[in-house]
Amino acid sequence: MKKILIAALALSALPMVTACNTVEGVGKDVQAGGEVVSDTARDVKDKITKKD
Repeated sequence: MKKILIAALALSALPMVTACNTVEGVGKDVQAGGEVVSDTARDVKDKITKKD
């Protein structure tokens, strides 16, 4: 009975651990996307304000 309880607890904790990794990955993707947008906006601003 004790082994079954331990196995059930381990299996029920597994989705929580996986969800943490998924949320972290999404956060990194969003951050990378934000950096691309910021870099592009900076490049456009520099081109617009650049006086030849």
